[in-house]
Amino acid sequence: MRRSRNEVARWRMLRQTQRRRARWLEGQSRRYGRMHSIRHQLSQQQRRSLLFISQYI
Repeated sequence: MRRSRNEVARWRMLRQTQRRRARWLEGQSRRYGRMHSIRHQLSQQQRRSLLFISQYI
């Protein structure tokens, strides 16, 4: 069955928005992962420095 021009256009627009949203979400999660790992490293550093200091006191 042949689709009308409007239907095709609407379908393309929907697909485009879905793709854009998926890409955006992926970027967000990637950024979040990076921030999370940086935060984790900082806390580990602080813990290590506290341990190091407590050895000499």
